[in-house]
Amino acid sequence: MKFMKLGSRPDTFYTAEAVRSVSSEVSSDLIVQVTGSRYLLHKFPLLSKCSRLQRLCSESPESSQPQIVQLPEFPGGVEAFELCAKFCYGITITLSAYNIVAARCAADFLQMTEDVEKGNLVYKLEVFFTSCLLHGWKDAIVTLQSTKSFPLWSEDLGITRRCIEAIASKVSTHPSKLSLSHSYSRRERDDVSCNGAESQRLKPASKGWWAEDMAELGVDLYWRTMMEVKSGGKIPSNLIGEALKIYAARWLPKISRERNFKNRAGSDSDSDSTSESTSKHRVLLETIVSLLPAEKGAVTCSFLLKLLKASNILNASSSSKKELTRRSALQLEEAAVRDLLIPSISHANDTVFDVDLVIAILEQFMLQGQSPPTSPPRSKLGFERRRSRSAENIDLEFQESRRSSSASHSSKLKVAKLVDGYLQEIARDVNLPLSKFITLAEAIPDFSRLDHDDLYRAIDIYLKAHPELNKSERKRLCRTLDCKKLSVEACMHAAQNELLPLRVVVQVLFFEQARAAMGGGKVTELPSNIKALLAAHNIDPSRPTAALSTTTSIQAEDQWSVSGFKSPRSKVSSLKMKMAEDELDESDLQSDGLGRISKFKALRALPTRPKRMFSKLMSINRSSSEKN
Repeated sequence: MKFMKLGSRPDTFYTAEAVRSVSSEVSSDLIVQVTGSRYLLHKFPLLSKCSRLQRLCSESPESSQPQIVQLPEFPGGVEAFELCAKFCYGITITLSAYNIVAARCAADFLQMTEDVEKGNLVYKLEVFFTSCLLHGWKDAIVTLQSTKSFPLWSEDLGITRRCIEAIASKVSTHPSKLSLSHSYSRRERDDVSCNGAESQRLKPASKGWWAEDMAELGVDLYWRTMMEVKSGGKIPSNLIGEALKIYAARWLPKISRERNFKNRAGSDSDSDSTSESTSKHRVLLETIVSLLPAEKGAVTCSFLLKLLKASNILNASSSSKKELTRRSALQLEEAAVRDLLIPSISHANDTVFDVDLVIAILEQFMLQGQSPPTSPPRSKLGFERRRSRSAENIDLEFQESRRSSSASHSSKLKVAKLVDGYLQEIARDVNLPLSKFITLAEAIPDFSRLDHDDLYRAIDIYLKAHPELNKSERKRLCRTLDCKKLSVEACMHAAQNELLPLRVVVQVLFFEQARAAMGGGKVTELPSNIKALLAAHNIDPSRPTAALSTTTSIQAEDQWSVSGFKSPRSKVSSLKMKMAEDELDESDLQSDGLGRISKFKALRALPTRPKRMFSKLMSINRSSSEKN
């Protein structure tokens, strides 16, 4: 830190009976009142350097008593006035970045310019400010910080503008070319000094060395400085984003973890200090949002969602929330489940988390560019033509577009896992409406879920937390679940889950049997509770070879045999597709009084008559095996 000393005389100011005086053999002839303080001084040293005091004294009539001068609203208060007064007496004063702004404003107020006397205080302060303080990093930061006490004076004198320009120019300069005395270099030096072998060597500063020191600025000065830094175009967007993250961590500590904020926001007993603090945090948050770089990936999705969480708590402007929602959707695949757990502060519902906000983010994510077709267009004639150069170019363009869409496909796979994990967290909320759970579950495309185990866990948690759901609501809840995409462990759990609709249990049992038959394994014995459930609906699971009833919706020519399932080369996928197309309802699992066999019994008991084409296939397989 640089400093400057002016004057050579010792300090002779003293206080007597709440009045500040200066030791002198000459009696005082001037009384100056500054913001409630009285000074007994002498006209000659002050009037010779202060044009304002000359004018004020000339306007007052002369008398034998000391002349009284009023200086209301003096910039910098008594400290700044005494600094100027000591300069007039030739007493030694020390100037630095901490007090130069106050001294400069006071000297300008007293009109201590070159027109009154050569080498006056205004000139000396200006030289020190431009030649020393603006060239030092820490000096410029501290000087800019001190301008917040004198915003109008600092603007009129150009101090704020010149400090901001100096700081922005240094940010774009490599730290090796600067003589730095900032907190980052001090911290690095302290860390190295603890390591004996490296105590004399300083580690090189990182590219974002400036962010921590700039984080000490107030929100208005920080915004102006960052705008100046961004306008230079020399700082990468990721460094800008990192600086904003440091600033948010400095001034928004634990703002999104206030557990009782919702209650405080709705009560009438909020203190003025709390309201003022909330308002300041809101302005700070909106300022950070306005400074976010436009480039995707400049800040992490986790940071964006934390800002969105804070904006929800602080009741930020709708424009800030929309911008954060849009930016979060662009990078949603980077998020973690904990990032989406945004507390709800709405009085319209009592849910723990703001599910509507996550739905809005997910909708924005799904509105991003549609993927191109997965295969190039085929020729209408259906055969291969001679390939021209233009056709090869079309294929190359298609391959490039397919590669570009693969990232989008990959991101949707990640988002699907993210949403299923989020559903498991919010499913425990007893106040979560079924419609919102279903909206989130159905927002994910079918191809994005490679398996449905996580979705099944979320549904199971929701069913346990909401035992009051009726049959219709449970069926709606399980509508998104695809039993074909459940693992063996999930199928075993679902087959014994009494909370699931019977239709889902039927599908799980059928596809588990199909999977076991296709793998050449033996179908396991059904659990006792499932047998009891099937027996309650007049279904006999011990008759696996019963044929389909002629009254069922499955045609005779589409019936399958057990041997067809056990053949490793049989195409069981066709049967799976058939099962997926047939909507099996619980109402179909009851007898109509005429002895009609239920659909479930028809599907549970594999038919004995094989399909014609697969009979031929089986005969071919047997003949080929005999030859071998």
